[in-house]
Amino acid sequence: MFEFSDSGVTLATILETRKANADGLCPVKVRVTHQRQRAYYSTGKRLTLEDWEKLPTTKARELKAIRESIQKFANEFEATVRLLIKNDQFSIDNLQAQLSKGQSSTVDAAFSAKIEELKARGKISTSDWYKYTLRSIGLYRKGKKTEFKHITIDWLRQYEQYLLDEGKSYTTISMYMRALQVVVNDAKAAGIIKPAQHPFGKGRYEIPQHAGRNIALTLSDIKKIVQYECETDTIEKCRDLWFFSYLCNGANITDICKLRYSSIRNGEVCFYRQKTLAKAKKKKLIHATLLPEMQGIIDRWGNIEESPETFVFPILQGEESPAEERTKIKNITKLMNTKLKAIGKKLGIPNISTYTARHSYATVLKRSGANIAFISESLGHNDLKTTENYLASFEQEERVKNAALLTNF
Repeated sequence: MFEFSDSGVTLATILETRKANADGLCPVKVRVTHQRQRAYYSTGKRLTLEDWEKLPTTKARELKAIRESIQKFANEFEATVRLLIKNDQFSIDNLQAQLSKGQSSTVDAAFSAKIEELKARGKISTSDWYKYTLRSIGLYRKGKKTEFKHITIDWLRQYEQYLLDEGKSYTTISMYMRALQVVVNDAKAAGIIKPAQHPFGKGRYEIPQHAGRNIALTLSDIKKIVQYECETDTIEKCRDLWFFSYLCNGANITDICKLRYSSIRNGEVCFYRQKTLAKAKKKKLIHATLLPEMQGIIDRWGNIEESPETFVFPILQGEESPAEERTKIKNITKLMNTKLKAIGKKLGIPNISTYTARHSYATVLKRSGANIAFISESLGHNDLKTTENYLASFEQEERVKNAALLTNF
């Protein structure tokens, strides 16, 4: 009914038929498309499919009133978009910040708006990260509302100390602080706070960088895991998927769940990392050699139908909503970690988890003399520094071992 397009930004009013209620009423939303990203914003109206089709030409008083209301909402929305385009500031995040202006004067409201926006864009995992951060801030503030004026350099330092006292790792603290930084950046872009009030950055509050954890396994340990006599098919499947992850350039479980048979070509498994796909400017296609052991795992646990669009492993069906997809991936990850921990206990190997497969892949290659640039490329990292941080624990281990040689008289 309403459409607008300018400078690569497209707006359209749509009827979201997949979210019909018991009465068959579906929400009417404005869909924003920009650089292959989509976001949806509710107009507050619901219609049946039949009424939606009538809406552009209807003369019925009630439907005309709904049409006028939707048009007014869309016009105001368009005005906001045009302003951002005019100032060369358009992005989905800046749009959300601008729409939240006046409504998100508190950090709590801004976080809630961000969470809803991420959910609407299907970014369920990221929305959870913001949800956990908001909950943490609420506990720190003992339920009091947090305004942007409260977020000062001293406040951030005190919040960091609170998190340390609560036993949080620097990995968690870094995640919380980065979420808070994004919300503050949005508030700055929307004019809610002035640039001088921005507390993050060099010479202000700098987000702590967590040190790499030494959780890589040795080839000897990996061999024990692979040769472990599994008591049940479930344990064997979890062990095999972990081994597949290790062999597939340390692909995480989300990547493995989303592999399709079309991803396998010319003797390689080719995929993009889901974790960085949306935010990375340069999309890196990862190539992992399809080893006989990987093919054996596919033959044992993969889908029988091998059409190009079929998922390799029968974990996802392809019809799930983003929330349902996230739940299925979390469930298989939790199951794998539970079974891997049990295997590790019996073998006397600590720290076996879905994450150690990736870290072990990188470290085994490093120990074998592989070029760090090759390791970085195979992991899908955008720079060598990220890879170096990944391997920092191994380098320390080597330094300790070599230092011992100095007194080996």
